[in-house]
Amino acid sequence: MLFNLGFIGILVLVTAIVWVWSRRLQTRVGLPGGNVIYADGAAWIPNDTPLYADDLCLVGRPDYLVEQADGQIVPVELKASRAPAEPYEGHVLQLAAYCLLVEANYGVRPTHGILQYRDAAFAIDYSEELEEDLLDLLAEMREDLFADDLDRDHSDWGRCARCRLRGACVQRLA
Repeated sequence: MLFNLGFIGILVLVTAIVWVWSRRLQTRVGLPGGNVIYADGAAWIPNDTPLYADDLCLVGRPDYLVEQADGQIVPVELKASRAPAEPYEGHVLQLAAYCLLVEANYGVRPTHGILQYRDAAFAIDYSEELEEDLLDLLAEMREDLFADDLDRDHSDWGRCARCRLRGACVQRLA
């Protein structure tokens, strides 16, 4: 009997340590309060399964999904760079895609998502207008799939230098 009480005590202590450690890690990473239900590449919840929206042919892997006490699911996208004055449009649309994927996969429409840069975070409302912007962009991208010739849409040398398609691009700057 004494052995069982000791074992239970150790189990409770280990559980408390893991809980405190995970909460501190959540805070350090910039996650909102709640339970992490999806993590792309995180050590404590490995998840190799992307989210799908079959009707839109959309696939994505958010960095984190956090389920809050009220059942709301908040997608969190981590960015390694310093925060701009305002979030980049591409980052906002990426987060909107994750909101759409959460709704398609979990049946819960997020009210917002979080863009967590190295030194600041932005809460982005997932409004109907933002969803419409995303759907318009997806439609435009689908049309471009069948275009004979597409022009580069920027003049940023650094962006070209980091692009995975630069080896095949005839309009590359770098």
